[in-house]
Amino acid sequence: MTELRRFAQVDVFTAVPLKGNALAVVIDGGGLSDEEMAAFARWTNLSETTFLLPPTDPAADYRVRIFTPGGELPFAGHPTLGSAHAFLASGGDVKKSGEVVQQCAIGLVRVKREGARLAFAAPPLKRSGPVDATERAQAIAALRIAPESLLDLVWCDNGPGWMAARLADAASVLALQPDFIAMQGLKLGVVGAHPAGSECQFEVRAFVPDLGIPEDPVTGSLNAGLALWLQEAGLAGDSYVAAQGAALGRAGRVHVKRDAEGTWIGGDVTPLIHGQVRL
Repeated sequence: MTELRRFAQVDVFTAVPLKGNALAVVIDGGGLSDEEMAAFARWTNLSETTFLLPPTDPAADYRVRIFTPGGELPFAGHPTLGSAHAFLASGGDVKKSGEVVQQCAIGLVRVKREGARLAFAAPPLKRSGPVDATERAQAIAALRIAPESLLDLVWCDNGPGWMAARLADAASVLALQPDFIAMQGLKLGVVGAHPAGSECQFEVRAFVPDLGIPEDPVTGSLNAGLALWLQEAGLAGDSYVAAQGAALGRAGRVHVKRDAEGTWIGGDVTPLIHGQVRL
């Protein structure tokens, strides 16, 4: 039965409206079928749309399902921060002060509040290490780069299936003009370092054509996987800021911090729309 449900749209990984990655959140997501959720996600045509549900795990504060225009994801970063923000802004109760526990298809994800900013705990990698020769050749063709330009190509999959390429510098990342036909079957992230002393240490881009998103504006799950890999490899320190979205006219900022509890992926969330949706 069609009914009015609370709805919010937020901009994630930015304190400046329209410069991050938009997320649609259906706060009252109960009672919708998989098909109805998928249809609404296709209609919003955003990178992700989420639906908040009562948790089935007693340790969680809420459960979330995450849809792209092309299908459902087990986990994603900017939907985690945006959903947590919408849950709190709508009056959701938490079991532990200063922390939100989200239940999603990969399990429980902790989200902590640091002032006005939220940060989620980077999930462990499900797959890591170098990719094989066939996948390497496909990634090189898809990125339209010379083989020698590729410094590293590794798995940093924390659920969505990310493969990560490291280039010589941020300028090389920003100059990419990918072949999305050649990229079919890949979820490919790219990272390159900015010059020393820059506002941000890394430039990141994320390409996911199979999900109906040729390029994602700002990507929490990719940055989480990148952080675990870069820090473990000694290519990044305990704390840094990554930029993403410049190629799309955005200015996303992802704040990474490693402490005794793990690596945290943080960002500002800016609310833009609050109301009701008829579903």
